[in-house]
Amino acid sequence: MLNWLNFNLFQASLSPLNLQLDEEVLSMEHIREIHSQLKELSSKIDEQQSSVAMILAAGHGKRIKSEKSKMLHAIWGVPTVTRVTNAARDGLQTNNLIIVVGIKALEVARAIGKAEGRVFEHQAEQRGTGDAVRVGLQGLPSPDYRGAVYVFPGDMGLLNREAVRDFRKDFEKNPCDMIVLTADYQGDPAQNYYGRILRVPAQDVEDRPSGNDHGKVIEIREHRDILAMSPDKPYRVEYNHRVYSFSRDELLELREFNTGVYAFRAQPLRRYIETLQTDNAQGELYVTDLISIFNKNGLTVRASRAKDPSAALGFNNKSVLKEMEKIARDKAYERLKDIIMLTDKDDFFIADEVIDQIIEMDKTSAPLDIEIGKGVHLGPNVKLSKGVIIKSRARLEGNVVLGENVKIHENVNLSTYAHQTLSIGRNSEILQGDIVKGNLTIGENCRIESSVNMTGADEFPTRIGNNVLIKGTSYIFGTIIEDDVWIEHSVLKCKHVERTVRKDGTVQPIKYVLPLPEGLDSLHSLEKK
Repeated sequence: MLNWLNFNLFQASLSPLNLQLDEEVLSMEHIREIHSQLKELSSKIDEQQSSVAMILAAGHGKRIKSEKSKMLHAIWGVPTVTRVTNAARDGLQTNNLIIVVGIKALEVARAIGKAEGRVFEHQAEQRGTGDAVRVGLQGLPSPDYRGAVYVFPGDMGLLNREAVRDFRKDFEKNPCDMIVLTADYQGDPAQNYYGRILRVPAQDVEDRPSGNDHGKVIEIREHRDILAMSPDKPYRVEYNHRVYSFSRDELLELREFNTGVYAFRAQPLRRYIETLQTDNAQGELYVTDLISIFNKNGLTVRASRAKDPSAALGFNNKSVLKEMEKIARDKAYERLKDIIMLTDKDDFFIADEVIDQIIEMDKTSAPLDIEIGKGVHLGPNVKLSKGVIIKSRARLEGNVVLGENVKIHENVNLSTYAHQTLSIGRNSEILQGDIVKGNLTIGENCRIESSVNMTGADEFPTRIGNNVLIKGTSYIFGTIIEDDVWIEHSVLKCKHVERTVRKDGTVQPIKYVLPLPEGLDSLHSLEKK
């Protein structure tokens, strides 16, 4: 759970889009090239579906201090914009996704990738969230679309399908023209840099009760605009033909803040997005201004509070990104802590796909007796089985399949390319520091001792039988090894090692098989004769 006492660590992480408006000068030729490539990555929105998700991913983020786009910084192994895209797709149950890209547009778009119902739109100049939404609406093929448009910041890397689903259900069950997702700030008000939710107070400026309007959303006031106010001059705002007043201090003390997630009815959104003005401290087009515009035009605006405020966090700097990573790790630990043994709850990485796999295994094959050591890294395509033990600092990445009771020792590295599979049979053991990679199969009851490296290629896969022992400083490449063989201190490249039984019934071991040396004429002794 998020420690709200330390919530000031998340300062400046949740503006409406959390974007720093960087300068990126583009020539018209460059813009045309970007548009051409984005068109190739785009498909088409299905207007028969009742909703569209719009992901605002145009900003780069100066304060993150990185050449890499903020949208591509990973949280728990996945780029933040990809996490938002997946959460929106799954939570809304729609393939309709409009992604607004800007700075480093093609890098961001390629990272998200092409898919059915996915459209990329380019915001060439970052002029604020309102302009980004206006650009995104160009992704709708018809101006007559009458579904719902959901808007998400691309840096909310802790957003999940459950939070999106709850927001969608609230919008569907309590009809309105616009709804904003909010959360309550629990830290020091002086550290609250987020846009405040202004609700109708109990009385207007003439001390008349606000009646049924009490608590309704008036508008969102950005933190910078509040700071720009005079301390002696109250802020007055009209709602339903009544005037309400807020002092600068009252606004700063408000705890309900804007997460940057919205839902709109498409038609009024289209109509009023063009009326946004830049009369604010930043000189930008704020999508938040649509609240007051909708209210003034008799449309209905509501707010929905997030059940899990951490799901609404975004980031602008490295310290906040690190804290979000910690929250993701804590959530992963909570999901696994009573199913498998995790040696260090603060130092491990298990991809979401593997966590889901473990939870499913627990439903059908419990107890699992899986142990994961400190600093272990398990990538998204790793497959585990009952009784697997993976010791500290081991790293498994790619299509790695472990049979029952396999033991992976400290600092072992197992990896494959995307199209390859590395499979290890039951009761086998890979000892400390070994590197095993590629198109490779290890049978059952094998022992691969320390100082062994093995590789399997597409053309020359490595296949190791059952009950094989490999020890000493050895390297195996593209080799087939039959059952029961003992290999020691050998370099085997593209060989077939047969199971040869000696007269005494034992299997012939393979020892000290080394390739002929090359380049001896380049070696000279430094010892004096």
